[in-house]
Amino acid sequence: MKINWTKEAVINLQQIEDFISADNPEAAIQLIDKLISLTKDLGRFPKKGRIVPELSIDRIREIIYKIYRIVYAIKKNSILILTVFESHKLLSKDAVEKA
Repeated sequence: MKINWTKEAVINLQQIEDFISADNPEAAIQLIDKLISLTKDLGRFPKKGRIVPELSIDRIREIIYKIYRIVYAIKKNSILILTVFESHKLLSKDAVEKA
């Protein structure tokens, strides 16, 4: 299965990197690399992540890393990374509508 990223997810990654880079550019790069690497095997293991608790929809799942949530949708022939955000926030309905 192919893995695709929404524009929102890419923008969110950039914002996370920009924020952390203000204090520690190297840590920012390492974090973004780690977040991206966590999605690499979703094509083979689409149910790797847990079901998003706010939604309880089997095809909308998330991977949690430190304080970040990577939310994705399982499609027929692909995985769509919907958004990446801090785990203390709730998932926005706008992100899920793209699924």
